[in-house]
Amino acid sequence: MWIDTLSQCLTRLTAVAAALFFALMTTPVSAADNKPDSERREGGVAIKLPQSPPMMPIDIGYLREDVEKPRPASRLDIEPDNAGIAGAEMGVKDNNAGGRFMGHLYGLSVETANSPDEAVEALKKLYDSGHNYIVADASAPTLLKLSDWAKDKEILLFNIRAEDVSLRQENCRSNIMHVVPDRYMLADALGQYLVKMGWTDWLVVHGSTDADIAYRDAVKRAAKRFGGKIVDVREYIDVSGGRRDGVGPIPPAAPHKEANADKAAFATADYDVIVVADEGQLFGPLMPYRGGGKPRIVAGTTGLVATTWSRGHEKWGATQAQNNFERANKRLKLPIDHMAYVATRTIGEAVTRKPKNDFDTVSAFIQGPDLQLAPFKGIKQQFRPWDGQFRQPILIATEHVPVSVSPQRGFPHASHPEIEVDTLGIDEPESICKM
Repeated sequence: MWIDTLSQCLTRLTAVAAALFFALMTTPVSAADNKPDSERREGGVAIKLPQSPPMMPIDIGYLREDVEKPRPASRLDIEPDNAGIAGAEMGVKDNNAGGRFMGHLYGLSVETANSPDEAVEALKKLYDSGHNYIVADASAPTLLKLSDWAKDKEILLFNIRAEDVSLRQENCRSNIMHVVPDRYMLADALGQYLVKMGWTDWLVVHGSTDADIAYRDAVKRAAKRFGGKIVDVREYIDVSGGRRDGVGPIPPAAPHKEANADKAAFATADYDVIVVADEGQLFGPLMPYRGGGKPRIVAGTTGLVATTWSRGHEKWGATQAQNNFERANKRLKLPIDHMAYVATRTIGEAVTRKPKNDFDTVSAFIQGPDLQLAPFKGIKQQFRPWDGQFRQPILIATEHVPVSVSPQRGFPHASHPEIEVDTLGIDEPESICKM
Protein backbone atom coordinates (compact mmCIF):
# COMPACT_ATOMS: atom_id res chain seq x y z
CA MET A 1 0.00 0.00 0.00
CA TRP A 2 2.68 2.48 1.02
CA ILE A 3 4.65 1.67 -2.14
CA ASP A 4 1.65 2.64 -4.26
CA THR A 5 1.23 5.89 -2.27
CA LEU A 6 4.91 6.74 -2.70
CA SER A 7 4.67 6.03 -6.42
CA GLN A 8 1.68 8.36 -6.72
CA CYS A 9 3.53 11.14 -4.86
CA LEU A 10 6.54 10.80 -7.15
CA THR A 11 4.27 10.91 -10.19
CA ARG A 12 2.64 14.12 -8.96
CA LEU A 13 5.99 15.73 -8.15
CA THR A 14 7.23 14.87 -11.64
CA ALA A 15 4.14 16.45 -13.17
CA VAL A 16 4.58 19.61 -11.10
CA ALA A 17 8.25 19.87 -12.08
CA ALA A 18 7.37 19.41 -15.75
CA ALA A 19 4.70 22.10 -15.54
CA LEU A 20 7.13 24.50 -13.86
CA PHE A 21 9.77 23.84 -16.55
CA PHE A 22 7.20 24.43 -19.29
CA ALA A 23 6.07 27.67 -17.68
CA LEU A 24 9.63 28.90 -17.41
CA MET A 25 10.34 28.03 -21.05
CA THR A 26 7.15 29.67 -22.40
CA THR A 27 7.02 32.81 -20.22
CA PRO A 28 7.31 35.94 -22.41
CA VAL A 29 10.57 37.81 -22.18
CA SER A 30 10.16 40.93 -20.04
CA ALA A 31 12.08 44.18 -20.14
CA ALA A 32 13.93 43.08 -17.00
CA ASP A 33 15.19 40.04 -18.83
CA ASN A 34 16.86 42.29 -21.34
CA LYS A 35 18.71 44.32 -18.72
CA PRO A 36 22.48 43.86 -18.35
CA ASP A 37 23.67 41.51 -15.59
CA SER A 38 24.63 44.44 -13.32
CA GLU A 39 21.04 45.74 -13.23
CA ARG A 40 19.26 42.44 -12.69
CA ARG A 41 17.95 41.48 -9.27
CA GLU A 42 19.54 38.53 -7.52
CA GLY A 43 17.80 35.18 -7.65
CA GLY A 44 15.88 33.50 -10.47
CA VAL A 45 16.75 30.59 -12.73
CA ALA A 46 18.96 30.66 -15.85
CA ILE A 47 18.54 27.79 -18.29
CA LYS A 48 20.94 27.12 -21.16
CA LEU A 49 19.81 24.85 -23.97
CA PRO A 50 22.37 22.54 -25.61
CA GLN A 51 23.55 23.63 -29.03
CA SER A 52 24.67 21.46 -31.94
CA PRO A 53 28.46 21.32 -32.28
CA PRO A 54 29.99 22.97 -35.35
CA MET A 55 30.18 20.40 -38.16
CA MET A 56 33.60 19.35 -39.40
CA PRO A 57 33.55 18.03 -42.98
CA ILE A 58 35.12 14.59 -43.53
CA ASP A 59 35.52 14.20 -47.28
CA ILE A 60 36.02 10.68 -48.64
CA GLY A 61 37.10 10.15 -52.23
CA TYR A 62 36.03 7.24 -54.43
CA LEU A 63 38.26 6.58 -57.42
CA ARG A 64 36.96 4.06 -59.93
CA GLU A 65 38.98 2.73 -62.85
CA ASP A 66 36.57 2.00 -65.68
CA VAL A 67 38.22 -0.32 -68.18
CA GLU A 68 36.74 -2.57 -70.82
CA LYS A 69 36.36 -6.20 -69.72
CA PRO A 70 35.30 -9.36 -71.59
CA ARG A 71 31.58 -9.96 -71.35
CA PRO A 72 30.84 -12.80 -68.90
CA ALA A 73 28.89 -15.87 -69.95
CA SER A 74 25.79 -14.62 -68.15
CA ARG A 75 24.40 -11.08 -68.21
CA LEU A 76 23.57 -11.60 -64.53
CA ASP A 77 27.31 -11.32 -63.81
CA ILE A 78 27.60 -7.86 -65.38
CA GLU A 79 28.13 -5.34 -62.60
CA PRO A 80 25.62 -2.47 -62.32
CA ASP A 81 26.86 1.05 -62.98
CA ASN A 82 26.92 1.93 -59.27
CA ALA A 83 28.67 -1.26 -58.13
CA GLY A 84 30.90 -0.34 -55.21
CA ILE A 85 29.72 3.26 -55.15
CA ALA A 86 26.41 2.18 -53.63
CA GLY A 87 28.23 0.39 -50.83
CA ALA A 88 30.40 3.44 -50.14
CA GLU A 89 27.28 5.62 -49.99
CA MET A 90 25.75 3.23 -47.47
CA GLY A 91 28.89 3.48 -45.34
CA VAL A 92 28.84 7.28 -45.50
CA LYS A 93 25.19 7.27 -44.42
CA ASP A 94 26.02 5.06 -41.43
CA ASN A 95 28.98 7.31 -40.59
CA ASN A 96 26.71 10.35 -40.55
CA ALA A 97 24.16 8.62 -38.33
CA GLY A 98 26.66 8.76 -35.48
CA GLY A 99 29.01 11.43 -36.76
CA ARG A 100 26.52 14.27 -36.36
CA PHE A 101 26.71 13.85 -32.58
CA MET A 102 30.48 14.25 -32.79
CA GLY A 103 30.30 17.23 -35.12
CA HIS A 104 31.44 15.26 -38.18
CA LEU A 105 29.76 15.52 -41.57
CA TYR A 106 30.84 12.86 -44.08
CA GLY A 107 30.65 13.25 -47.83
CA LEU A 108 31.59 11.12 -50.85
CA SER A 109 33.16 12.42 -54.08
CA VAL A 110 33.40 10.01 -57.03
CA GLU A 111 35.97 10.23 -59.82
CA THR A 112 36.19 7.86 -62.79
CA ALA A 113 39.31 7.14 -64.84
CA ASN A 114 39.92 5.08 -67.98
CA SER A 115 43.65 4.56 -67.60
CA PRO A 116 46.36 4.61 -64.90
CA ASP A 117 47.45 8.11 -65.94
CA GLU A 118 43.88 9.39 -65.74
CA ALA A 119 43.58 7.77 -62.33
CA VAL A 120 46.60 9.71 -61.07
CA GLU A 121 45.06 12.96 -62.35
CA ALA A 122 41.80 12.07 -60.60
CA LEU A 123 43.67 11.39 -57.36
CA LYS A 124 45.44 14.74 -57.65
CA LYS A 125 42.07 16.45 -58.11
CA LEU A 126 40.65 14.76 -55.02
CA TYR A 127 43.69 15.55 -52.91
CA ASP A 128 43.77 19.20 -53.96
CA SER A 129 40.12 19.52 -52.92
CA GLY A 130 40.78 18.20 -49.41
CA HIS A 131 40.30 14.42 -49.72
CA ASN A 132 42.82 12.41 -47.69
CA TYR A 133 41.02 9.05 -47.60
CA ILE A 134 40.46 7.42 -51.00
CA VAL A 135 38.46 4.26 -51.74
CA ALA A 136 40.23 2.80 -54.78
CA ASP A 137 38.35 0.51 -57.16
CA ALA A 138 41.27 -0.15 -59.48
CA SER A 139 43.65 -2.76 -60.86
CA ALA A 140 47.00 -3.59 -59.27
CA PRO A 141 49.14 -1.61 -61.79
CA THR A 142 46.96 1.45 -61.31
CA LEU A 143 47.05 1.12 -57.53
CA LEU A 144 50.84 1.14 -57.60
CA LYS A 145 50.85 4.31 -59.71
CA LEU A 146 48.45 5.94 -57.27
CA SER A 147 50.59 4.85 -54.34
CA ASP A 148 53.74 6.24 -55.93
CA TRP A 149 52.11 9.62 -56.54
CA ALA A 150 50.69 9.69 -53.01
CA LYS A 151 54.04 8.96 -51.37
CA ASP A 152 54.93 11.53 -48.69
CA LYS A 153 51.44 13.04 -48.99
CA GLU A 154 48.61 12.81 -46.49
CA ILE A 155 46.75 10.15 -48.48
CA LEU A 156 45.56 6.70 -47.44
CA LEU A 157 44.23 4.41 -50.17
CA PHE A 158 41.71 1.60 -49.53
CA ASN A 159 41.97 -1.19 -52.09
CA ILE A 160 38.56 -2.80 -52.70
CA ARG A 161 39.19 -4.55 -56.03
CA ALA A 162 42.71 -5.88 -56.63
CA GLU A 163 43.24 -9.41 -55.25
CA ASP A 164 46.86 -9.65 -56.42
CA VAL A 165 49.10 -11.29 -53.80
CA SER A 166 52.06 -9.17 -54.96
CA LEU A 167 50.38 -6.04 -53.57
CA ARG A 168 50.68 -7.60 -50.12
CA GLN A 169 54.18 -8.96 -50.68
CA GLU A 170 57.00 -7.70 -52.91
CA ASN A 171 54.98 -4.65 -53.99
CA CYS A 172 53.36 -3.82 -50.65
CA ARG A 173 53.00 -0.14 -49.73
CA SER A 174 52.32 1.51 -46.39
CA ASN A 175 49.75 3.90 -47.89
CA ILE A 176 47.48 1.10 -49.20
CA MET A 177 45.05 -0.73 -46.92
CA HIS A 178 43.68 -3.88 -48.53
CA VAL A 179 40.01 -4.31 -47.70
CA VAL A 180 39.51 -6.95 -50.39
CA PRO A 181 41.11 -10.33 -49.58
CA ASP A 182 43.86 -11.59 -51.84
CA ARG A 183 43.63 -14.80 -53.83
CA TYR A 184 45.56 -16.76 -51.20
CA MET A 185 42.96 -15.89 -48.57
CA LEU A 186 40.08 -16.88 -50.85
CA ALA A 187 41.68 -20.16 -51.94
CA ASP A 188 42.64 -21.02 -48.36
CA ALA A 189 39.09 -20.38 -47.15
CA LEU A 190 37.67 -22.68 -49.82
CA GLY A 191 40.40 -25.29 -49.40
CA GLN A 192 39.83 -25.55 -45.65
CA TYR A 193 36.13 -26.20 -46.20
CA LEU A 194 36.66 -28.80 -48.93
CA VAL A 195 39.13 -30.72 -46.78
CA LYS A 196 36.88 -30.40 -43.74
CA MET A 197 34.07 -32.02 -45.74
CA GLY A 198 36.35 -34.86 -46.88
CA TRP A 199 36.43 -33.71 -50.51
CA THR A 200 40.18 -33.91 -50.90
CA ASP A 201 40.71 -34.94 -54.55
CA TRP A 202 40.47 -31.92 -56.84
CA LEU A 203 40.39 -31.57 -60.62
CA VAL A 204 41.49 -28.01 -61.40
CA VAL A 205 40.24 -26.36 -64.59
CA HIS A 206 41.54 -22.85 -65.28
CA GLY A 207 41.22 -20.19 -67.93
CA SER A 208 44.09 -18.60 -69.79
CA THR A 209 44.12 -15.09 -68.31
CA ASP A 210 46.76 -13.94 -65.84
CA ALA A 211 44.08 -13.71 -63.15
CA ASP A 212 42.92 -17.28 -63.80
CA ILE A 213 46.46 -18.61 -63.62
CA ALA A 214 47.06 -16.68 -60.40
CA TYR A 215 43.95 -18.21 -58.81
CA ARG A 216 45.01 -21.66 -60.05
CA ASP A 217 48.35 -21.21 -58.28
CA ALA A 218 46.54 -20.10 -55.11
CA VAL A 219 44.47 -23.30 -55.22
CA LYS A 220 47.63 -25.38 -55.57
CA ARG A 221 49.10 -23.63 -52.54
CA ALA A 222 45.94 -24.23 -50.51
CA ALA A 223 46.01 -27.93 -51.38
CA LYS A 224 49.55 -28.27 -50.00
CA ARG A 225 48.71 -26.31 -46.85
CA PHE A 226 45.55 -28.11 -45.82
CA GLY A 227 45.72 -31.63 -47.23
CA GLY A 228 44.04 -31.43 -50.62
CA LYS A 229 45.23 -33.49 -53.56
CA ILE A 230 45.18 -32.12 -57.10
CA VAL A 231 44.66 -35.12 -59.36
CA ASP A 232 44.88 -33.15 -62.61
CA VAL A 233 45.14 -29.58 -63.95
CA ARG A 234 43.54 -28.64 -67.26
CA GLU A 235 43.35 -25.38 -69.17
CA TYR A 236 40.24 -24.08 -70.86
CA ILE A 237 41.11 -22.04 -73.97
CA ASP A 238 38.49 -19.39 -74.58
CA VAL A 239 37.58 -19.00 -78.24
CA SER A 240 37.57 -15.32 -79.15
CA GLY A 241 34.08 -14.15 -79.99
CA GLY A 242 32.47 -17.34 -78.70
CA ARG A 243 29.35 -16.93 -76.61
CA ARG A 244 27.37 -19.32 -74.44
CA ASP A 245 26.88 -21.89 -77.18
CA GLY A 246 30.60 -21.91 -77.83
CA VAL A 247 31.48 -23.07 -74.32
CA GLY A 248 32.35 -26.72 -74.55
CA PRO A 249 33.06 -29.43 -71.99
CA ILE A 250 35.91 -29.68 -69.52
CA PRO A 251 39.13 -29.94 -71.55
CA PRO A 252 40.41 -33.48 -71.73
CA ALA A 253 43.44 -34.72 -69.87
CA ALA A 254 46.79 -34.40 -71.59
CA PRO A 255 47.04 -37.98 -72.99
CA HIS A 256 43.67 -37.52 -74.70
CA LYS A 257 44.12 -34.19 -76.45
CA GLU A 258 43.63 -35.81 -79.85
CA ALA A 259 40.41 -37.49 -78.78
CA ASN A 260 36.98 -35.95 -78.68
CA ALA A 261 36.10 -34.41 -75.33
CA ASP A 262 33.77 -37.17 -74.21
CA LYS A 263 33.59 -39.37 -71.13
CA ALA A 264 36.56 -41.42 -72.27
CA ALA A 265 38.73 -38.36 -71.77
CA PHE A 266 38.16 -38.47 -68.02
CA ALA A 267 38.98 -42.09 -67.36
CA THR A 268 42.46 -41.27 -66.08
CA ALA A 269 41.36 -38.96 -63.25
CA ASP A 270 39.07 -39.62 -60.31
CA TYR A 271 38.07 -36.58 -58.30
CA ASP A 272 35.69 -35.33 -55.64
CA VAL A 273 35.48 -31.70 -56.75
CA ILE A 274 36.01 -29.69 -59.93
CA VAL A 275 37.79 -26.50 -58.86
CA VAL A 276 37.32 -23.79 -61.48
CA ALA A 277 39.62 -20.77 -61.93
CA ASP A 278 37.67 -18.41 -64.16
CA GLU A 279 37.59 -14.93 -62.62
CA GLY A 280 35.96 -13.36 -65.66
CA GLN A 281 33.08 -15.88 -65.53
CA LEU A 282 33.62 -16.67 -69.20
CA PHE A 283 33.05 -20.43 -69.02
CA GLY A 284 32.81 -21.38 -65.36
CA PRO A 285 29.05 -20.90 -64.87
CA LEU A 286 28.40 -23.60 -67.50
CA MET A 287 30.89 -26.04 -66.03
CA PRO A 288 28.47 -27.87 -63.70
CA TYR A 289 26.05 -28.59 -66.54
CA ARG A 290 28.11 -28.89 -69.71
CA GLY A 291 31.39 -30.02 -68.26
CA GLY A 292 31.15 -33.50 -69.70
CA GLY A 293 32.99 -35.07 -66.76
CA LYS A 294 31.71 -36.93 -63.73
CA PRO A 295 28.81 -35.26 -61.90
CA ARG A 296 30.76 -33.78 -59.03
CA ILE A 297 30.67 -30.64 -56.91
CA VAL A 298 31.94 -27.54 -58.72
CA ALA A 299 33.78 -24.97 -56.62
CA GLY A 300 36.28 -22.13 -56.97
CA THR A 301 35.10 -19.10 -58.93
CA THR A 302 31.88 -20.94 -59.83
CA GLY A 303 29.39 -22.99 -57.85
CA LEU A 304 30.63 -23.14 -54.27
CA VAL A 305 32.70 -19.99 -53.86
CA ALA A 306 34.74 -18.21 -51.21
CA THR A 307 33.49 -14.64 -51.02
CA THR A 308 33.39 -11.58 -48.80
CA TRP A 309 29.62 -11.22 -49.20
CA SER A 310 26.66 -13.31 -50.29
CA ARG A 311 23.27 -12.05 -51.41
CA GLY A 312 21.78 -14.71 -49.12
CA HIS A 313 23.81 -13.77 -46.03
CA GLU A 314 21.54 -13.03 -43.04
CA LYS A 315 23.50 -13.67 -39.84
CA TRP A 316 25.10 -11.17 -37.42
CA GLY A 317 22.91 -8.24 -38.39
CA ALA A 318 23.32 -8.81 -42.13
CA THR A 319 19.56 -9.03 -42.72
CA GLN A 320 19.04 -5.39 -41.77
CA ALA A 321 22.05 -4.35 -43.86
CA GLN A 322 20.70 -6.27 -46.84
CA ASN A 323 17.24 -4.72 -46.47
CA ASN A 324 18.60 -1.18 -46.10
CA PHE A 325 20.81 -1.58 -49.15
CA GLU A 326 18.03 -3.03 -51.27
CA ARG A 327 15.60 -0.26 -50.34
CA ALA A 328 18.16 2.40 -51.23
CA ASN A 329 19.40 0.87 -54.49
CA LYS A 330 16.58 -1.40 -55.76
CA ARG A 331 19.05 -4.25 -56.12
CA LEU A 332 20.95 -6.76 -53.98
CA LYS A 333 24.28 -6.03 -52.34
CA LEU A 334 27.38 -7.39 -54.11
CA PRO A 335 30.81 -8.23 -52.67
CA ILE A 336 32.31 -5.06 -54.19
CA ASP A 337 29.60 -3.04 -52.41
CA HIS A 338 30.50 -4.68 -49.12
CA MET A 339 34.19 -3.92 -49.58
CA ALA A 340 33.43 -0.26 -50.29
CA TYR A 341 31.13 -0.17 -47.25
CA VAL A 342 33.88 -1.57 -45.01
CA ALA A 343 36.35 0.99 -46.34
CA THR A 344 34.12 3.98 -45.60
CA ARG A 345 33.09 2.58 -42.22
CA THR A 346 36.76 2.12 -41.35
CA ILE A 347 37.30 5.83 -41.91
CA GLY A 348 34.22 6.69 -39.88
CA GLU A 349 35.22 4.49 -36.97
CA ALA A 350 38.75 5.89 -36.89
CA VAL A 351 37.61 9.52 -37.00
CA THR A 352 35.07 8.84 -34.26
CA ARG A 353 37.82 7.44 -32.05
CA LYS A 354 40.20 10.27 -33.00
CA PRO A 355 37.75 13.16 -33.42
CA LYS A 356 40.30 15.91 -34.09
CA ASN A 357 40.76 14.22 -37.46
CA ASP A 358 44.43 14.99 -37.97
CA PHE A 359 45.65 12.67 -40.69
CA ASP A 360 48.63 11.11 -38.92
CA THR A 361 46.61 10.14 -35.85
CA VAL A 362 43.67 8.73 -37.80
CA SER A 363 45.81 6.73 -40.24
CA ALA A 364 47.92 5.33 -37.38
CA PHE A 365 44.73 4.23 -35.63
CA ILE A 366 43.48 2.49 -38.79
CA GLN A 367 46.77 0.61 -39.13
CA GLY A 368 47.02 -0.19 -35.41
CA PRO A 369 45.60 -2.87 -33.10
CA ASP A 370 42.83 -0.76 -31.57
CA LEU A 371 40.63 -0.57 -34.67
CA GLN A 372 37.71 -2.93 -34.15
CA LEU A 373 35.10 -3.26 -36.89
CA ALA A 374 32.17 -5.66 -36.92
CA PRO A 375 30.74 -5.59 -40.46
CA PHE A 376 28.26 -8.47 -40.21
CA LYS A 377 30.71 -11.37 -39.93
CA GLY A 378 30.37 -12.24 -36.24
CA ILE A 379 33.80 -11.15 -34.99
CA LYS A 380 35.78 -7.95 -34.61
CA GLN A 381 37.96 -7.25 -37.63
CA GLN A 382 41.07 -5.15 -38.27
CA PHE A 383 44.08 -4.83 -40.57
CA ARG A 384 47.18 -7.00 -40.34
CA PRO A 385 50.17 -4.94 -39.29
CA TRP A 386 52.66 -6.72 -41.54
CA ASP A 387 51.01 -6.21 -44.94
CA GLY A 388 47.90 -4.02 -44.52
CA GLN A 389 45.50 -6.86 -45.32
CA PHE A 390 42.08 -6.71 -43.65
CA ARG A 391 41.50 -9.68 -41.36
CA GLN A 392 38.03 -11.04 -42.02
CA PRO A 393 36.07 -14.30 -42.11
CA ILE A 394 35.26 -15.55 -45.60
CA LEU A 395 31.82 -16.88 -46.53
CA ILE A 396 31.59 -20.21 -48.35
CA ALA A 397 28.45 -19.84 -50.41
CA THR A 398 26.43 -21.07 -53.34
CA GLU A 399 24.67 -18.66 -55.67
CA HIS A 400 21.76 -18.45 -53.22
CA VAL A 401 22.93 -19.17 -49.66
CA PRO A 402 26.06 -19.31 -47.49
CA VAL A 403 26.83 -22.85 -46.32
CA SER A 404 29.78 -22.15 -44.02
CA VAL A 405 32.26 -19.53 -42.84
CA SER A 406 36.04 -19.91 -42.94
CA PRO A 407 38.46 -20.19 -41.20
CA GLN A 408 37.41 -23.71 -40.33
CA ARG A 409 38.39 -25.13 -36.98
CA GLY A 410 41.29 -27.56 -36.80
CA PHE A 411 43.86 -25.71 -38.90
CA PRO A 412 46.21 -24.22 -36.29
CA HIS A 413 49.11 -21.88 -36.93
CA ALA A 414 52.02 -20.75 -34.82
CA SER A 415 52.34 -16.97 -35.14
CA HIS A 416 48.99 -15.76 -33.77
CA PRO A 417 47.13 -18.86 -32.56
CA GLU A 418 44.50 -16.71 -30.87
CA ILE A 419 43.56 -15.14 -34.23
CA GLU A 420 41.99 -17.88 -36.32
CA VAL A 421 41.58 -15.74 -39.44
CA ASP A 422 45.36 -15.63 -39.80
CA THR A 423 45.18 -19.21 -41.12
CA LEU A 424 43.83 -17.57 -44.29
CA GLY A 425 46.39 -16.05 -46.62
CA ILE A 426 49.94 -15.08 -45.77
CA ASP A 427 50.82 -15.32 -42.11
CA GLU A 428 53.43 -13.04 -40.57
CA PRO A 429 56.38 -15.51 -40.66
CA GLU A 430 55.74 -16.11 -44.38
CA SER A 431 55.50 -12.45 -45.33
CA ILE A 432 58.22 -10.71 -47.32
CA CYS A 433 56.45 -7.34 -47.18
CA LYS A 434 58.76 -4.48 -46.17
CA MET A 435 56.69 -1.34 -45.75
